[in-house]
Amino acid sequence: MKRILLVFSHLIVGAMGFALGIYALPILTEPTAPAVKDVEQVSKHALFSGTFERERKDSDFLHWGEGVVSLSDSQIVFMGELAPGPDYKMYLSPVYIETEAAFQQYKSDMISVGEVKTFDRFSLALPESVNVEDFNTVIIWCESFDQFITSAQYK
Repeated sequence: MKRILLVFSHLIVGAMGFALGIYALPILTEPTAPAVKDVEQVSKHALFSGTFERERKDSDFLHWGEGVVSLSDSQIVFMGELAPGPDYKMYLSPVYIETEAAFQQYKSDMISVGEVKTFDRFSLALPESVNVEDFNTVIIWCESFDQFITSAQYK
């Protein structure tokens, strides 16, 4: 009986350590975020802006974002806060999305803009072939775990 409890307790501690590592690793390896003045400069000349809010349908206490995302014809910038996590990607969608099911349903209509590796502000260059006017929503998605993080409708 003692061996079973010992094995069980070690498995629980190992699982907790693994989960903590998944959460902490992106924070520990996070690159330097762009300067506030650089993000503000793009925001001032943005064509569109939207708001990430914690209250999205599929956001929860581990998967959320809040702040302002601004889109110019060549960049997307964000100032606010995202829940830290691994393998975040930004997508543009022609349809408003706020659930994992809707993301999966419309993923083929979306365009992947790039990786999000910082959690308080970021700047991503838009591919030259992308016209932000063809879309209406910015989505942050965790590829590794197929998790909806947040979205912002900008038009």
